[in-house]
Amino acid sequence: MLKPQPPRDLDAYWMPFTANRGFKRQPRIVTQASGIYYQDAAGRRILDGLSGLWCCGLGHCRPEITAAIQQQAATLDYAPAFQYGHPKAFELAARLRELSADGLDYVFYTNSGSEAADTALKIARAYWRHRGQTSKTKLIGRQMGYHGGNFGGTSVGGVGANREPFGPGLDTDHLPHTLLSRNAFTRGLPQHGAELADELLELIAAHGAANIAAVIVEPFAGSAGVILPPRGYLQRLREICTRHDILLIFDEVITGFGRAGAMFACQAFGVVPDMLNFAKQITNGAIPLAGVMVQQAIYRTVVEAAGATGSDYRIELPHGYTYSGHPIACAAALAALDLLHQEQAVERVQRLAPYFEDAVHSLKGLRLLTDIRNYGLAAGLSIEAYPGEPGRRAYAIAMHCWQNGVYVRFAGDTIQLAPPFIVEKPEIDRLIQALADAIRAVD
Repeated sequence: MLKPQPPRDLDAYWMPFTANRGFKRQPRIVTQASGIYYQDAAGRRILDGLSGLWCCGLGHCRPEITAAIQQQAATLDYAPAFQYGHPKAFELAARLRELSADGLDYVFYTNSGSEAADTALKIARAYWRHRGQTSKTKLIGRQMGYHGGNFGGTSVGGVGANREPFGPGLDTDHLPHTLLSRNAFTRGLPQHGAELADELLELIAAHGAANIAAVIVEPFAGSAGVILPPRGYLQRLREICTRHDILLIFDEVITGFGRAGAMFACQAFGVVPDMLNFAKQITNGAIPLAGVMVQQAIYRTVVEAAGATGSDYRIELPHGYTYSGHPIACAAALAALDLLHQEQAVERVQRLAPYFEDAVHSLKGLRLLTDIRNYGLAAGLSIEAYPGEPGRRAYAIAMHCWQNGVYVRFAGDTIQLAPPFIVEKPEIDRLIQALADAIRAVD
């Protein structure tokens, strides 16, 4: 096998969510990966402290997934997604139905978490139109929430820096976030703040339940820095949505398939949504695949409304993508789910979580570190902002880690950790030590 070579020309590629000018002056090029390590263009091994981008919990370049992709590519590389099907799309949907929370029985495939968010929002509106409640169009997100980079997800998202450059979006409003100073340095779910769910009642009073289609939240926010729900908060949201006939959508793009110590975070927290978005870990990051799981009542309302006309050709939901349920992606997902089961990955996360929690919270007391939050194999650290330059210190910490052979994610004034499920305790120790050294080094 030829050794991967770094690119000679960096100019043409407009990189996503990247400071392009700074990167191209000092590029960080990854050329290979194996297990929980990357290799950069200089041949250095880099400990992956974020499972790629929250998506490679089983480690990189798993031969079982590679073999499934190769076999599928040689058998059926592509099948039309509209009006025709292929076996693995149905097999995967049935597997997801078995794994999901009760009632989430139908799967609509997309290619990314961003597309899953927009799909769920469109399904919510379609559902109410089929119910004859056409005024239910408003969508409720949450401050500091992230639902991808597409137009609908950006509109319900609550990260200001992701919204401001693009101007007005869809008809949305936002719940307050749950990042409270009185919960600083809490281990696991915070004790205080469940009452913030009652802010939904204020939004209902302002807009009218007859005008609100859905509420979309992450069980715990990942991209904003692992912001956790206070105990009882999600249960309260569920109660309010049910009482006022509003759909509840959980965005589990980051939390799905093991990260929270359960197959889905809704199972860990004991709350069943009306729709659930998934992506990332479904294929262990090997190839794009995502989707939305919906309650039976939603599927039947939309599908049976068309069936009432007696037509076998009328499309019930005019929505989808060329690559929805791609054969190769479905094969990769089935292989990844097999590995999650065979290696008892969820149980492994449960066993490692207490050690990871202790390791992360050992950083408490370091200068500039204002909060630590954790759940399962995920943690977020808040860094005191540099005066007048938000994000500067988190960037410097992440770059220090990179130079010392450890990859972590920075966003705003947070550092995010999500090591692969296959990480060992000494590697957790190395991750935390590198982070401690980096925090001490910044000014």
